Amino acid sequence: MASPVFFVFLTLLFAQLSLLPSKLLLLPLTHSLSAAQFNNTPHLLKSTSARSAARFHHLRHRNQPTTKHRRQVSLPLSPGTDYTLSFSLGSTPPQTISLYMDTGSDVVWLPCSPFECILCEGKYSPATIPNPLPLDLSSSTPVPCKSRACSAAHSHLSSSDLCATARCPLESIELSECGSFSCPQFYYAYGDGSLIARLYSDSLVIPMSSPSLILPNFTFGCAHSALGEPIGVAGFGRGVLSLPAQLASYSPQMGNQFSYCLVSHSFDNESVRRPSPLILGRYSADEKEKRFGDVGDEFAYTPMLDNPKHPYFYCVGLEAVSVGKRRLPAPESMKRVDGRGNGGMVVDSGTTYTMLPKELYESVVAEFGHRVGQFHKRASSTEGRTGLGPCYHVDDSVVSKVGSVNVPPLVLHFGGNSTVVMPRKNYFYEFFDGGDDGKVKRKVGCMMLMNGGDFPDSGGPAGLLGNYQQQGLEVVYDLENRRVVNPERVEFGIDCTWGLGPELGGLVKLQLLYDHLLVSCFLVPFKRKVALITVAFGI
Repeated sequence: MASPVFFVFLTLLFAQLSLLPSKLLLLPLTHSLSAAQFNNTPHLLKSTSARSAARFHHLRHRNQPTTKHRRQVSLPLSPGTDYTLSFSLGSTPPQTISLYMDTGSDVVWLPCSPFECILCEGKYSPATIPNPLPLDLSSSTPVPCKSRACSAAHSHLSSSDLCATARCPLESIELSECGSFSCPQFYYAYGDGSLIARLYSDSLVIPMSSPSLILPNFTFGCAHSALGEPIGVAGFGRGVLSLPAQLASYSPQMGNQFSYCLVSHSFDNESVRRPSPLILGRYSADEKEKRFGDVGDEFAYTPMLDNPKHPYFYCVGLEAVSVGKRRLPAPESMKRVDGRGNGGMVVDSGTTYTMLPKELYESVVAEFGHRVGQFHKRASSTEGRTGLGPCYHVDDSVVSKVGSVNVPPLVLHFGGNSTVVMPRKNYFYEFFDGGDDGKVKRKVGCMMLMNGGDFPDSGGPAGLLGNYQQQGLEVVYDLENRRVVNPERVEFGIDCTWGLGPELGGLVKLQLLYDHLLVSCFLVPFKRKVALITVAFGI
């Protein structure tokens, strides 16, 4: 039977649902593994580690010369490492589509009918990714060649060049009368795939609000052919064609800030099915103080680093990593981005594991091994099966001798004196391995950071913060401050662990927590519950 506290929560829940302000919008993110059955943990870890390495290495090696028409925009996306969101597009009737949410891309694109996907066998399974189906363009309008959106899709070529490519006559180009000529199709490359798309506009409908939010003239890429990319992408990068940028033109309050809180799952079948909240918008400082009083500065801020070569990436500087009480300084390449676009750490929603440069990774492994290795035997065979390491045996027979699994704290030190203490499950994963050839399975634990290698001549970012390490942390992308003196910034919340138990649905519960209604007004007497919730948003 539910506790009396639960009924209080439930009563307040329905009483406050209508108070969610129009300046905030909440959408569910679905993990691409949410509908999958993954019984072989080492195989799953091997697959996700390989994808993480491929995605990062593509990012590191993408600075080769390209023609001005070639546009390498994003990182490779693969089922099993990403989160999807759904909305509707069009008006006759609206068509529901599901796309990858990707902070490493700056455009929204989707498959359109007719659609041909080359070499897509084995990359798509209806059991793991909701099928968006090729879009019917009957209500969509081609974007003209003279538009700003067309220029952005073609790496900011001039509208005159683009209209000439679209076969607009010279006289019409000189008189700016090429409105009837469509934007030429553009090429878009990923790490293990590519596509050719054409820009269209239509109404975007976000049904999670009441009434539904409609963005007229929403611009998106329509792909009729793709290589190895069967699913579309909702780009959340810093370009003018990204979803937040287009939302900002409709509602600056909602579009200039967004955040997500990825549910802590550790590849657990049940946890991975829970939706993660994507929050568009945020209270202004004055409005928050008016509604909730002075709650202080609840986030650790780190400056956003400008990248002249890849301006759509969210790059931050990593100063050091602490393992236990020892602080390991990061190389200079991790702290800043140079004039050629090299260096810094990309905050990426589409890569599973964090990638560190070889020197820093080896220092972390050595210190980690010094702390853990004296108590636990190395599980080398597990490292070979998972692509992760170091791994150690942590079964009951070992733990009983030392009292507990001796895993040191791990802290990331970002620029701007921003310090994030990582939850242990974000960097040390325990599971059962073995059982082959009649052997008994043993419990092992692996460090969930990866070696990004050392490629001094390849350029690109020096490291990457993956979504596995972002679990349980509200990561807020503050885009509004780009317009003032302060630099852009990424905010790292302390911990968004759910504290109300399983009775309340996670999505609505987080909506109310984010709105601070229950926290500030009603949960103060429940000290134990509030401890978790206040950690959630740092009140």
